[in-house]
Order: sequence, then C-alpha cells, then structure tokens
Amino acid sequence: MEPRSAPPDAVQDLEPEDSAPPSRARRSLAVALAIVVVLAAIGGAAVGVLWLVRNPQSAEALRDAAIVLIGIESLIVGAAVIVLVVQVARLTALLQNEVRPMLESTNETLRTVRGTTEFLSDNMVRPVVRLSGAAAALRRAIELVGLGRAR
Repeated sequence: MEPRSAPPDAVQDLEPEDSAPPSRARRSLAVALAIVVVLAAIGGAAVGVLWLVRNPQSAEALRDAAIVLIGIESLIVGAAVIVLVVQVARLTALLQNEVRPMLESTNETLRTVRGTTEFLSDNMVRPVVRLSGAAAALRRAIELVGLGRAR
C-alpha cells in the first residue's frame, strides 16, 4: 500500500517570512543614505577643486599624472583592439577553411541519402505495395466467391 501524501493545504510554506518587500521606513532610510552619500561626494569634489586652485603646482603634477595614465590606458586599449582584430580574422579563416567544407560534405551526403531513398522507394517499396494490394484484392475476391473462409 502506498503512503498518502499530505493534502496541499497541509504543506507548509518553505519561504521565510523575512522575504516580504521592504517596509516604508527601510526605503526612506535607503533614500536618506543615498542622499548623504551624494552630498558627501559633491562636498569632497568641492574641497578637492578648492585645494587644487590654492596649490597650482600640485594641480600641474596631478594633471601630468592623469595625462600619463590616459596614455597608458590608450596603449592597453589599442593592444586589446589589435588582439580582437586578430581573433576575428582567425574566426573568419576557421569558418571559411573548416566549417564550409563540412557543410558542403553534409549537403553532399544528404543528396546521396535522398537519391538512395528515392531509388528504394521506386524499385522496392512501390512494387511490394502493389503486390500486397493485389494479394489483398485477390484474397477478398476469393472470400466473396465463398471459396475461402470468412473472418
């Protein structure tokens, strides 16, 4: 005898109750925290600009360092673009030299299979079907005449 499963209303919910949507207080706390972070960032930027205005030599050094970093970044991006172009060229060569011949070979095989099935259909299946139909007609005719046994 198979054990019975519990009715659907007796199955307890497996989700924790803490997965409820955030309350209104939690959302307002998140918004307030986001506002404080944005204001702190704006204040930090203002203090940084003020410090750079009062120290022009430091501003020049920072500008020069930024120019060097941008130049290094440009070299890295250029190298990445070259690698990407090489990879695209290799993919194109792969498609032309390996995938295309495989597809052509597959198409040739499909044409051969299609020709074989047509040949078999014409030379084997149709005659067998005709012979089977003629045998069934002959059997029915014999049954109708009464020489054979009726089913």
